[in-house]
Amino acid sequence: MLYTIGEMAKILGIPASTLRYYDKEGLLPFVERSNSGIRMFTDKDYEWLTVIECLKKSGLTIKDIKTFIEMAEKGDESISDRLELFRSRRNAVKKQIQDMQETLELLKFKCWYYEQAIQDGTEDKVKAMTIDEIPEQYRNVKLKMKNIHQNNNNKNND
Repeated sequence: MLYTIGEMAKILGIPASTLRYYDKEGLLPFVERSNSGIRMFTDKDYEWLTVIECLKKSGLTIKDIKTFIEMAEKGDESISDRLELFRSRRNAVKKQIQDMQETLELLKFKCWYYEQAIQDGTEDKVKAMTIDEIPEQYRNVKLKMKNIHQNNNNKNND
């Protein structure tokens, strides 16, 4: 089946201008054009665009995505290089997920902290809590915050 740039953009959930930009940057060498010059996308192009979007979301630059496409155009001789690229991106995304999970845990802790302060009418009681008085699900976050603070103070005293 053939799709216009607008139809493909809608399927991907991105603006048509993004596809035009990708084409301008050389990321769409596989896309055919009609006799009148209109880009015509196929189901196979959708697969490529899905990979391009994945690489973009994983933090790869347009330049690096173009390098990937050039590798793919070389065929079998670049398989190991492409595998290495995807392994690298997978590891980077795992790290991003871990970092975001830590961020989420801190946000949850701070929500609890301020909810507790509002309930108590002051922060003083929450600030005075020992680690054992803090709900278990927030202790690791509090300990991590405390350890980082202490480690920075120790470095400054050295």
